[in-house]
Amino acid sequence: MSQTADNMDSSHWRTTLQRLVNALIVPDELQWKSIGRKDTASYMQRILDKIQSRWARGLYHSSSSARVALAENVASLASHLKPFSRQSPQFRVAAALLLPLNRIVEGPSTEIDVHVRRQAFSAFRTVIREHPADIQSAEPPPVFDFLQRGFNDKDRSVRVDAGRALSDLVHLHARATDRGCQSNEAIFMKINGLLESSVKDAVKETLLITIGSIGRGAQFELLGLVVLCLISQLGQDNHVLKGLAYTQLLEIAKAQMKSPYTLVLPYLSQVATFVVSRKCTNPALIFETCRFLSVHPTDFVSVTLPKTLPYLFANSEAKVIQEISEDLGETILALFMEHSHQILAHVYQQHGPAQTTGSLTFIMKMISGGAEPKPADFTIRGMVQSCVVALLADLVVVLGHENEERAALAVDALRKVQRSITSETELELSSFLKTYMLGIVSNLNEMLQDVHGKKSFPAKKQILRGLEVLIVQIGPLVNEVSPQARAFIMATLQTMFLVPELAEVTLSTWYTFLSTLNVEDVIPHTGTTSAAIVSAWSTLSPSTRESAKKCLRHIVFDVGSTVRNDAMANLDEVVDLGHIPELSEIHTQLQSARTWDPRSQLQKILDRCSSNNITVAQVALAELQNFMKNNQASLIQNLAAGDAFDPLIASIQLILIQVVTRDGEGSDTLRRLAFGCMGILGAVDPDRCDLKSADTKMIVRNNFEDELEAKSFAMHVIQDVLVDAFRSTSDIKYQGHLAYTIQELLILCDFTTGLVSSENPRPVSAWVRNRWNGLPKHVLETVTPLLGANFKASHKELPHLPSPIYPHQKTYREWVQLWTAHLITKASGGMAQKIFGVFRSAVRNKDVGVAHHILPHLVLNILASENDEDTSGIIEELTAVLKDQVASDSLSTPDKKFLSAQAVFTLLDHLNAYVRVQRQDLPKKVESRRSRGNSEFAIRQQQLIRVDSVLSSIDHELMAKAALQCRAHARSLMNFERQIVSMRERRPPPPAADFTPYYERLHEIYAQLDQPDGMEGISTLILSPSLEHQIRQHESTGRWTAAQSCWEVRLQQQPDNLDFHLGLLRCLRNLGHYDTLRTHVQGVLVRNPGWQSVLADFQVESAWMIGAWDDVHNITANTEHEGPSVVKARVLLAMRSGELLQIEESLRRARLVLGAPIAASGPSGYRRAYDALVDLHMIHELELIHEAVSNLPPSSQGRKSAIVTLSQILSARLDRTLPTFRVHESLLSMRRTAFSLSTVSRPSITSQIGQSWLASAKIARKAGQWQTAYSAMLQAQYTNARFSFMESGKLVRARGEPLRALQELENSMRILGFVDNKTIDLTREDEQSKRMKAKAQILLARWMNESDRYEASYVLKQFQNAADSAPGWESAFYHLGHFQDQCYRNLSTDDKSNRGIKMNFQTIKCFTEAAAYGNKFVYQTIPRLLTLWLDMGERKVSAENPLFDKINSVVASSINSIPVYKWFTAFPQIVSRIGHPNRVVYLVLSKLISSVIREYPNQALWFFASVVNSTKPNRQQRGRTILDQLKSSPANTDSNFPGLITSLHAMIDELLRLCNYPIGDRKTLSMRRDFPKLLGMKESNINILIPLQSSLTVNLPPVSSMSHRDKRHNPFDPLSPTFTVFYDEIEIMHSLAKPRKITVNGSDGIKYMFLAKPKDDLRKDARLMDFNGIINKLLKTNSESRRRQLHIRTYGVVALNEECGVIQWVPNTIPVRPVLLKYYETRNIPAWSKELGDVTRRIKDGSDKDAAELFVTKILPEFPPVFHEWFVETFPEPSVWLASRLNYGRTMAVMSMVGFILGLGDRHCENILLDTNNGDVVHVDFSCLFEKGKTLDTPERVPFRLTQNLVDGLGVTGIEGVFRIACEITMQLLRDNKDPLMSVLDAFIHDPLVEWEDETRKRDQDKMNPAAIKPADLRLWAKSALRPIERKLKGLYSPTNVKERTYGGITRGGEDEREISTSNLVQMLIQEAIDPANLGKMYPGWAAWH
Repeated sequence: MSQTADNMDSSHWRTTLQRLVNALIVPDELQWKSIGRKDTASYMQRILDKIQSRWARGLYHSSSSARVALAENVASLASHLKPFSRQSPQFRVAAALLLPLNRIVEGPSTEIDVHVRRQAFSAFRTVIREHPADIQSAEPPPVFDFLQRGFNDKDRSVRVDAGRALSDLVHLHARATDRGCQSNEAIFMKINGLLESSVKDAVKETLLITIGSIGRGAQFELLGLVVLCLISQLGQDNHVLKGLAYTQLLEIAKAQMKSPYTLVLPYLSQVATFVVSRKCTNPALIFETCRFLSVHPTDFVSVTLPKTLPYLFANSEAKVIQEISEDLGETILALFMEHSHQILAHVYQQHGPAQTTGSLTFIMKMISGGAEPKPADFTIRGMVQSCVVALLADLVVVLGHENEERAALAVDALRKVQRSITSETELELSSFLKTYMLGIVSNLNEMLQDVHGKKSFPAKKQILRGLEVLIVQIGPLVNEVSPQARAFIMATLQTMFLVPELAEVTLSTWYTFLSTLNVEDVIPHTGTTSAAIVSAWSTLSPSTRESAKKCLRHIVFDVGSTVRNDAMANLDEVVDLGHIPELSEIHTQLQSARTWDPRSQLQKILDRCSSNNITVAQVALAELQNFMKNNQASLIQNLAAGDAFDPLIASIQLILIQVVTRDGEGSDTLRRLAFGCMGILGAVDPDRCDLKSADTKMIVRNNFEDELEAKSFAMHVIQDVLVDAFRSTSDIKYQGHLAYTIQELLILCDFTTGLVSSENPRPVSAWVRNRWNGLPKHVLETVTPLLGANFKASHKELPHLPSPIYPHQKTYREWVQLWTAHLITKASGGMAQKIFGVFRSAVRNKDVGVAHHILPHLVLNILASENDEDTSGIIEELTAVLKDQVASDSLSTPDKKFLSAQAVFTLLDHLNAYVRVQRQDLPKKVESRRSRGNSEFAIRQQQLIRVDSVLSSIDHELMAKAALQCRAHARSLMNFERQIVSMRERRPPPPAADFTPYYERLHEIYAQLDQPDGMEGISTLILSPSLEHQIRQHESTGRWTAAQSCWEVRLQQQPDNLDFHLGLLRCLRNLGHYDTLRTHVQGVLVRNPGWQSVLADFQVESAWMIGAWDDVHNITANTEHEGPSVVKARVLLAMRSGELLQIEESLRRARLVLGAPIAASGPSGYRRAYDALVDLHMIHELELIHEAVSNLPPSSQGRKSAIVTLSQILSARLDRTLPTFRVHESLLSMRRTAFSLSTVSRPSITSQIGQSWLASAKIARKAGQWQTAYSAMLQAQYTNARFSFMESGKLVRARGEPLRALQELENSMRILGFVDNKTIDLTREDEQSKRMKAKAQILLARWMNESDRYEASYVLKQFQNAADSAPGWESAFYHLGHFQDQCYRNLSTDDKSNRGIKMNFQTIKCFTEAAAYGNKFVYQTIPRLLTLWLDMGERKVSAENPLFDKINSVVASSINSIPVYKWFTAFPQIVSRIGHPNRVVYLVLSKLISSVIREYPNQALWFFASVVNSTKPNRQQRGRTILDQLKSSPANTDSNFPGLITSLHAMIDELLRLCNYPIGDRKTLSMRRDFPKLLGMKESNINILIPLQSSLTVNLPPVSSMSHRDKRHNPFDPLSPTFTVFYDEIEIMHSLAKPRKITVNGSDGIKYMFLAKPKDDLRKDARLMDFNGIINKLLKTNSESRRRQLHIRTYGVVALNEECGVIQWVPNTIPVRPVLLKYYETRNIPAWSKELGDVTRRIKDGSDKDAAELFVTKILPEFPPVFHEWFVETFPEPSVWLASRLNYGRTMAVMSMVGFILGLGDRHCENILLDTNNGDVVHVDFSCLFEKGKTLDTPERVPFRLTQNLVDGLGVTGIEGVFRIACEITMQLLRDNKDPLMSVLDAFIHDPLVEWEDETRKRDQDKMNPAAIKPADLRLWAKSALRPIERKLKGLYSPTNVKERTYGGITRGGEDEREISTSNLVQMLIQEAIDPANLGKMYPGWAAWH
């Protein structure tokens, strides 16, 4: 612009201008000096005014030459003024210059020759070309008359020039955005007039050629005008003109590269109307038009009826209509009714009421005149009413017309329609339109979606504008329209907004819609609106962005400030706007309205990530990515830390996995974002987070005969299948099928419009409304518009199908859809037919999801019915699929085979699940069947038998082979095992060699299942394992060196086997031997260059690992293979290059490639896809390191700080991964590579590489990879890694040289001045260095202590140095205190009373410090310091020592310094000491108890119940005093605290009353009648916690987090359930004590049951649950036990006093005994017999040898093992069967070891329960503890129960593998954690059991000593009971005969007792447990043969 202005200001430009103007205005003159030059605008205006005034007169020189010169002058001036016109388009330059051109062509023909005329048209073209704005303006100059002169010229060259000028003009108009179309319409109207006039044919000929030339380059509206104009000439009488028009049309079609029909198609409406309306007057026109289009005239008329009939009826073209009726053979009524809405829309848009009335009268007349019968009510009103919705939709479209007059006509038309069908004259148009809103919007949506034919963008814009005007017309009443209509509007707007061409007009309508709605109704749309805008922001034009800002401002400012206060949370759905600068003001306002903490914010984002709306999910994922990056160090590290990750981590992973498994439009973008998020989160350890996704499957138990269950199934299908399919498909036809299915199922569920509209007269029941409200939000959003919808579906008849169908179909999709459709016709029962019938159209589509889901339900329905033919057909179909899997000559594609097999296995799993639930349910129904009769039970029983028989009829071997073939490993394992069992049961059994192939198969399957324990078990059965077997075994257990050796042997046998080379390379990679790997690959490729692509991954990884970047570049450049290592290599190369775009693209591509296995595995395959997660983790770390290293601050301190921060993040990320050598080493090696990419060598980077080598050395050492660890150690030392000497020493020690390790460590520390350093170090060390120095000192001190070569004082000094080096570090103080405690334990009794007090003081002081600083050793420090303190207080000598006052002070001050939840970990121990005799100690103890109760009253008061209600007066009085003080404390009076104490103890009193309530012969009690107070407690406002074990167990913060110092940490789940409902019925159990079973409902909606047990001291059970709870925590801390999910099943126990208590009922369990008896009964084996009694008596009196022989030969053969059958029957689905059996084996192993340690006896089959849901073993009745079983009349001789049936339940491997390994891991863990476990049992000493009091009393009576029992005697008794436990935990055990043992199993002399290794001890225990002599000598009631 500035350049143009400069040109215009130049003197040369102005001089030329003056010359041209002067020549133009001759004879007039312009006074140039007087007009000035400063103001260009006024300067030019004066010139233009002068030109116009001059040419208001005629020519001055009229000769031909003068006219030519004048035309040339006009053209020159037009060109000269072009810069000015471009800068100032408002000046009418063209209008001024066209005036002289008009004068040039006026006058006598002698002066205006051809040359003049042609020059004039040439000048005209120049003027309009150079000054288009004037021509395109609202008031263009009149030019057509000028052009018409040329058209009529007798000279053809002039006519052609005029035609060219016309072409320029119309194209110029076509490019105009505003009024161009109207201008061209006016021009073509005049052209048509010329063509229809009587002008010469030559003129017409030129015009047609001109129009043809225009058409060849025309588009859109202009092309339509051309086509219509030329077609109108096809009816010409002149054959030449007709032919010319025809030719021009063909030329245009050719130029446009379209067929004639597609050329005309967009303009068919205008063409058809023009042609058909002249059918009678000009029949040739329609004939020629159809000839051009290559269609038959009748077909043309038929197809164009919707376009032609409106015009014909509106214009009363009776004759044409009649002829059409006759031609088509349809009545006029039929024609009208079929197109009524289009006809009436046209009629109602006519000007004025008279024309409309006339047309309506004509229509009635035409219809009435026919012979066919009319409906009785056929009136104008009825006629309009019949199509009112479609009619109104058509008129609404016209509302959006750009022509305001047309739009105004549409408004009038709507009013006319209203008057036609309603008698309410007062009714507003808005109210009228509101009634039909849903239908109108639905119709508009179909138009926009091209349901009824493709529409152009201008047409769609008009529809959207029409919708906007409709909303404006309805106004505020839009809030009263149905939710379906509003939902349809939003869905329409969201869809159209995604189309860039429609974005602006859509957003305008969107804003109108939102601003018209009430603010409460806007809230549901805030998320979708904001997400749509943010996602499209970068593509929006400036004007569209303004509209977008208006929408967002309305949401955030208007809605946010208007809604009620508590509704601000509804703005949570608004997405983050912070990254868009233009929206900063709105973002600030939004942030001020939100009060989220990071955790809440994360949860909100996750909620949006799982949205079905693609746009919302995409924006949410991008937001999640940014959030996780910004909160990596703070929030994410804390959530993913410790032994059990926060549930939010599992939520993130599950949601991300669900996102990547989504299909459909936009899924690639979703995957890319989700993979990015996965990389940021990292490869979280699956053993530390619960990744179980919710199971949405449903089993129909009553075969659709129960109406309620059938409706539940319908809801399930809608919610879990149909809605997702509906929302994800973009196929309109399929969406219609799904909509019909949903609509019909909604009707079946009784869901009506009354649920969402107040206008519905029929009330909706509360039950229906509750079910409706229970549907998820996204489901309601989808199905609400379908309430009361009117979708229809047509069902095609199925062709005749052969049986089976499978072999005759080419693809899986064809088979599954056809078979499902076929089975729908076979559905049995009215309700089943009704439900499945609506799926007929939905299952026959591209998407197989619906068919796949309903197929199992269909099959079950048919099998449960009594149609043998259909059942046979199903069995044939299943068998055909299975046979195809193993057939060598199969013609099926791999995809078809695999997917079909998966479908069959899913189907079989469903049938098996049905069998399982029915078997569980039917016994429950037996009890109530008498009241209802036997018929229902019998029917269900028969259905179960039929389904079970079908499952049994399938060949197990075929199933096993087919399952193995398609990787259904659990199913294959199950069937192979069943074959092995049946072979073992043969008599005689087959030779061992026959079993080997089966064992090898099992070994292979366990390897595929990633179950190394199972593999280990199978290996013990194979006498001579193959090389392949050994490789599998080594690789599964991480023994890569051994696996390498095996592969090398195989390669010697077959050197050219690619698979063998790949196996060897895998080993080398996992060992980190990259040099060897690289050499091997190079050698292989020399011999086999064709293997390049297969080996590319190994080749490129080895190249980058050794820094051969040229090789990396060559490999990636020369391979198209995109394996994991290749894409990583491309990322590394991009980072080396530093090109940002290249880095970004390589990262994007890498994530998509590396994440693909995750998408394929799905939510259940997390562990299978873990390597892919590690790759994504790695890629993110590459990005992190590259960004950090590339952007290091210039200062050295800044660089150091940045690297430290990065190091902390990387360390935390490594800690959250699976702790295996392979995973950690791959991550560490990639980190080293990433750091080495830096071109600048910096000490901080070198240090990081060194630390990484140290970490590699550590994990290699722990994995036993000595060589790898040594190599890494050398590398660390090479990089001068600090403190590498510690790892070096640990490696030496691990290899069996402890003294050399100690010497190396001490020497290195002396060199560094860490030992005996007298100099004062003035340099400042950072915290990390201090901590590492302290670690070294602790390590040295511990090794010194273990070596027994140093004085205790010297070792103590080293521990003290560590504590001094790192004040505030938990470990230093713990180890210092622990050492002093060890020294104290080794003192003599006398020394303990003297020196020991000082040691105890130091220990207590250190332990309180440690507990305050961390929680790693809480279970060691807190219990021990309590024991030391409280024991000292009881001993008079120590209590009177002056140091004891200091100890008391230390403990008293620590109550405040140590967070209360850490004290809670030992609360049972604390409570047990409430009767402490020392008054001073008790004051501190009571303060401690009070602080715990005050902080955690809900939990602590349950533990305190046994004290307050104790039968011992001192304990009771002290307990009540503490509670009274708490209640009366001023600090608590304002809270609910006093009320909680009162309410809880009122409940406890009632529970005690329940325990002691006299029963008599009653079988039930009534809560309402007998315990009304208990029932009434639900009415109180106090929420009382249900005493579940999980609710009473402390959850410590992760050791790695800093929140252990945070006293605000909540150690309990805030959502722990509280009591809400007590059920009335109290069941009296049958056992001797008659416990009472009560049922309650929790606040979580779950039902809980408890037993109130009288005459039972449950303190033992409660402490055992605490003991087991700590064991469970320990099992979670160990990676090996965590991976196997080892655990003990615990349950809530509350001791109300010493005699009564409440114990949680364990649901879904059954004792082992009835299970076994059931199977023996089916084999006619009695539980007891006279013969059995005789044998047991002989065994009792015989020797061990005789007992063993009798037991093996006489008893066991009578009772073959049958327990394996329970697993097959209870868990028929293979995956559940395998999981339950693993649970069984592992829980049994854990409890066996724990039971042995505790001396748990009386393990008969009633005391061992089985969980029927998951196979867990649950032990109950712990009355026989502490080796009491050894003192029974018939002493127990086995350490735990491991009888033949329990072994049988473990499967083919028996005790080997799963059971043995779980035993070893558990035993080692128990031994490693002796101190915390013993501290829990310490409470028994100070709160002894009643039975011990009885035992002591009995003993004293035996001694004739009537004195009262002294507490000291009881404690000695308790200590003697606990001593064996401590010895076992030390590994001291003697397997001598039981008769040589005293109480507690301790040998008298102890000469045979020795410390035994864990594996040997486990072996000894197993041998004892299965020893026939021991089993034979057990009490017969124990049933050792079971």
